[in-house]
Amino acid sequence: MKQVFRAPYLMLALALVGLAIAFYDSYALHSGQALWCPPPINGCNEVASSPYAHILDLPVGYFGVVYYLYMLIFAALLAFDPFSRALRLAAFVYAALGVCFSIYFFYLQISFIHAFCIYCLASAVTTVLLLVAALAHFKATRADPTSTTVTGLQANPTTPH
Repeated sequence: MKQVFRAPYLMLALALVGLAIAFYDSYALHSGQALWCPPPINGCNEVASSPYAHILDLPVGYFGVVYYLYMLIFAALLAFDPFSRALRLAAFVYAALGVCFSIYFFYLQISFIHAFCIYCLASAVTTVLLLVAALAHFKATRADPTSTTVTGLQANPTTPH
């Protein structure tokens, strides 16, 4: 009986959301357009024009695009091979690395830039949710794939095609 795990599909959806956010940010900065920022926050362009918005002369959004593309690939591969130890570990470690960078970028916004970006916040939330899903999947797939006691974010078992 084949187990269908939901976590890789949740990770796919979250990676697509994050990719859309990072792509919009990157495209706007690359084309020289101002970012649209909702009224209560209004700090997106201040953050994007700060000296902290670039790493190695590249906008941080470019790194976000690469990060979410990798998470998308990990999630897609996990959907096909949910018990691959290397994929499970890679998705978890990479998501944890993303959370560390999100924490660092928020520290910069609070301490040095004194402005907040809604896209950074949305990306950070997406990254934390990716980490939670990766951890849940990692824990749920620790058991033997032939065991019927696997728990976690899984749907009802389905029959093979």
